Amino acid sequence: MAVALTMAQMKLAVLRHAFHGRRAQTAGTGAALGALFAAGTVYVAFVGGDLPAAAYAVWLLGWMLGPVFMGGGDETLRPEYFSLLGLPPRRLATGLLVAAFVGVAPLVTLIALLGLLVAGARLGVANALVAVPATALQLAVFVLLSKVCVAVVGLALRSRPGAIVSGLLNGAVLAALGQIWIFFWAFGQTGVPAVVWYLPSSWGLLAVQGRWWALAALAVLVLLLLSAWAALLTLRVGAARSSARGRRPITATTATGAVVAKELRTWSRDLVRNHQLTFALSYGLCFTAGPLILGWDGMLPYAGPIFIVMAAAMAANLYGTDGTALWLTLMTPGAGDVRGRQLAWLSAHTPVAIVLTVALTAITGGPWPLILALLPALLGGAAGLVPLISVYGLVPGTDPHHRAGNPLRTSELDEGRLMAGGSWAARAERVSSPRSYDPRAFRNGAGSPRRRSAVRRRGARPCAGCRRFPRPPSACTDWRRRTGGPWN
Repeated sequence: MAVALTMAQMKLAVLRHAFHGRRAQTAGTGAALGALFAAGTVYVAFVGGDLPAAAYAVWLLGWMLGPVFMGGGDETLRPEYFSLLGLPPRRLATGLLVAAFVGVAPLVTLIALLGLLVAGARLGVANALVAVPATALQLAVFVLLSKVCVAVVGLALRSRPGAIVSGLLNGAVLAALGQIWIFFWAFGQTGVPAVVWYLPSSWGLLAVQGRWWALAALAVLVLLLLSAWAALLTLRVGAARSSARGRRPITATTATGAVVAKELRTWSRDLVRNHQLTFALSYGLCFTAGPLILGWDGMLPYAGPIFIVMAAAMAANLYGTDGTALWLTLMTPGAGDVRGRQLAWLSAHTPVAIVLTVALTAITGGPWPLILALLPALLGGAAGLVPLISVYGLVPGTDPHHRAGNPLRTSELDEGRLMAGGSWAARAERVSSPRSYDPRAFRNGAGSPRRRSAVRRRGARPCAGCRRFPRPPSACTDWRRRTGGPWN
């Protein structure tokens, strides 16, 4: 218990100092939206019927699929941090589980689970008392299912077959959820399906309603999931591997050609990009094939366009995934990097989109004019938007060789110091020119205590433009004039 409490205190201390700037705004927006959903869940608990079971099923899906699609979930405390302490896997898993309850998402979910207390209070005092342990166990099930799902997918992303299979399954699941109305229509289902009562998300409600076995089932499920997570933590070691060995050297004769060659090798060797590509392909195929259950094939020709849109969305942080290598781009003016990445993205996705679109349009017999006009328009628009959004909405990324513990974690919001100028990568030529960076920054020590204290003594502050638009301080003339140097 001492280890668990210590980890919870560590998590609380990290979060207390982490929410500032853009991260605080994002967390505040997410907390507000989550609170609205939680309030709606508590409201349907007052209504009763099958709606609370359906609402908690949605929360269960959110905990299981959300971290998989949103970068691997909460990684504030990582198992790798405690690998040298010699903690047994079960003890480490228990401590990380207690720490996982500290955060915005568990707090919002706990508010939603207060609906169990409302449902119990409507039935009697004894049922309300049962709702207290049921709420705790239900929250533990949500958190543990999320951890196990992320761990399983992370292990799958350590090999090319695993990355491909994981992408296909995840794309199919998301497409099925988007077309779930088709399954309701096909099976004549109206209202809330009865199957939601058999999901673990409804066992807390069943316990509150007087079926005491459900409370024991929740406790057993928590123990099983904790054991599974502990076993998976022992496998979370080693460095992430590429999906292929080096084949041939880059023989490009131009800067743009070198960028194209480098990006194509990344698309073929990076397991995360393999996963993203197969995910987009699976989503496009499954989403358009869903209406075949109803005997309608009118959506099949749009599999290619949907694949393009999803693939572009998956690559929206193209520059951020470079990690610390982004400095190579910033410090190399006139390298033709944007054009090279656009050509590489088109080379990796255009053949798949063309084959998919032409084949399925030929099967259905049209509409050829609309599809042939839509395909190049989407390809051109995606090729332009991918680097644009990646520049202006850049999220600092983790170096690929540092994704060993959780390959899904491709970005870190708290590692932005090195990427301070990332959002101004579109002005790389101006920022990385010899006039922008003073060599004295490296000679004097950019972040040394002596340098920072000198800046504070002079009362220097960034100008309004630097505070509003993050960029390297050396790019600010007012900053250099007031501090006598380019760095904070």
